[in-house]
Amino acid sequence: MGIIDKLNLKKIKDGLTKTRNNLLEKISNLFSTTKIIDENFFANLEEILITADVGVDMTNMIISGLKERLKKESIDDTRTIFSFLKDELSKILNSVHTFQNPEPFAIPEGVKPFVIMIVGVNGVGKTTTIGKLAYNYKSRGKKVLIGAADTFRAAANEQLEIWAERAGVDIIQQQKGADPGAVAFDTLKSALARNIDVVLIDTAGRLHTKTNLMEELKKIKKVMQKVIPDAPHEVWLVLDATTGQNAIQQARYFTQAVGVTGLIITKLDGTAKGGVLFAIVNELKIPVKFIGVGEGIDDLQPFDPDAFIDAILEK
Repeated sequence: MGIIDKLNLKKIKDGLTKTRNNLLEKISNLFSTTKIIDENFFANLEEILITADVGVDMTNMIISGLKERLKKESIDDTRTIFSFLKDELSKILNSVHTFQNPEPFAIPEGVKPFVIMIVGVNGVGKTTTIGKLAYNYKSRGKKVLIGAADTFRAAANEQLEIWAERAGVDIIQQQKGADPGAVAFDTLKSALARNIDVVLIDTAGRLHTKTNLMEELKKIKKVMQKVIPDAPHEVWLVLDATTGQNAIQQARYFTQAVGVTGLIITKLDGTAKGGVLFAIVNELKIPVKFIGVGEGIDDLQPFDPDAFIDAILEK
């Protein structure tokens, strides 16, 4: 089962109930009523995948892959086709994830502090995600420090303070309106002085001023590099699954500006269109590091492609 244990798999399955009910029920109905595997069957399957927000390109790849395998193996049994469908989905997700560390909270050897910059638009669950990451690293024995560089929203700092307290980690912050770069600079200086293992830098996400936001994020990166030349070691983008295809557009902006290295998909428990995760991975070729399947501090789950597929396609 890889990095996902039985308890976590149950959490993921429970969290993906809406997507599973939406996708599995329709696929099951299609497969149980299909007598002949023809173009009509594939047209219906295509519609199901697209309405689950899997995306047009990804759906075309899946259908093409299925047709290719059926031609090669001359099979018309729907149970086998269902198994092929899972294989095709797995192939696409695993093509991006093959190089991932089997321990998602491991930090690279010789990198201390390990600096992670967290980006994303307001409202995606960025602050909550940082709190959950801090909790996970701390519970694995790491010394964690949070930098509150979203200095434009007082509420963001207050929320971060609450999460930092719950996770049992320290936070560096300045008053509202302070220079975000200065907060990041101070956080890294403090991390070096205090022998910190992991630094999590929160950033603003005011997408209505897109150009300014992206310039500000670039500046934060440059300022951090004055303290630690290869920082940040990771840039993780938080995306809200309930925004569907809009998440892909957001990801493009952030990737162009700050070179996103990993994705965190939140609120998967709140949507029937969890299939958007396939579209995001297929479009961006960036690995998903974690998925959010609930509000609890331990509801941020390491992403395992095959466990995810099982959770949406197994009864």
